[in-house]
Amino acid sequence: MRKLTRKPINLAQPRLGAEVIYATDDFFAPKERLILPSDPVFIADKYDDNGKWMDGWESRRKRTEGYDHGIIRLGKMGIIDHIDLDTSHFTGNHAPAASLDACLSGQAHPNDADWQNIVPVTTLTGDSHNIVAVSSREAWTHLRLNIFPDGGVARLRVYGDIVMDWAAHDPAAVIDLAALEYGGRPIFANDEHFGILENIIAPGRGLNMGDGWETRRRRAPGHDWSILELAHPGIIEEILIDTAFFKGNYPDRCFLQAANFPEEDDQTLVRKSQKWDILLPEQKLQMDQEHFFKTEIKDIGPVTHIRLNIIPDGGISRLRLFGKIT
Repeated sequence: MRKLTRKPINLAQPRLGAEVIYATDDFFAPKERLILPSDPVFIADKYDDNGKWMDGWESRRKRTEGYDHGIIRLGKMGIIDHIDLDTSHFTGNHAPAASLDACLSGQAHPNDADWQNIVPVTTLTGDSHNIVAVSSREAWTHLRLNIFPDGGVARLRVYGDIVMDWAAHDPAAVIDLAALEYGGRPIFANDEHFGILENIIAPGRGLNMGDGWETRRRRAPGHDWSILELAHPGIIEEILIDTAFFKGNYPDRCFLQAANFPEEDDQTLVRKSQKWDILLPEQKLQMDQEHFFKTEIKDIGPVTHIRLNIIPDGGISRLRLFGKIT
């Protein structure tokens, strides 16, 4: 088995509701491109009315004192582990340095925020992924990216964990316990060749075949599998497995296992997962279809983690695990 690497969630992704709400200047490239989910591209002969088209946020050359900044509202309140200041394709026009401030605000557009510096001024390398650790363990809702003095940044990725106020949640309410927007987390997939595991717990239905978890064609015995952490321990009452857009490449069958291990580390969970209790026995799947399971679910009590097994390989668009928190 390949080495497990923990994958925090990108808190600045638009499908969670993240938005770039302000920039002092975005003359050459609009601020909205800063958090686009796609990787930045370079088109050599593409120009617009203001000059060279660039896939990112780029301000004009500053001729006065000061520096430029942009404000990002995170999709969900979260604790930030690290950021990626991606300057791909920006070379002589990248921002030479940057810092990051954060605040906690209930306003969509915070006007009198108490901004705290969480990343000091850091030198940036052009056409590179500039990975910077964040030591703060506080939860934040908004970020202010400062670039010194001007220039371009292709993408900002903000990796961390979503924080929910579960004390305010009605325990009798049925929710999707694995939902990304509540803090559900992908832990491991044995194969993510065509689509990443995180997609199957994202909001809404899949947009296309690329917006799901899809493995390569299996040429060896066995089957593909993945592990997810629920947003909160709970009892699962209904399961939805959606194979939308997967036609010639959907799994033939699937089954789910589950466990209640709130204190286990990810590496241990993966190692033990083959022996977890069966939550949903093996079920036949169909192409491009929503599959609902309720009476088939085994009563194994509260769970914290799910192992989704697909036989033998293929793609799943969405997985919903409806239930109540415990």
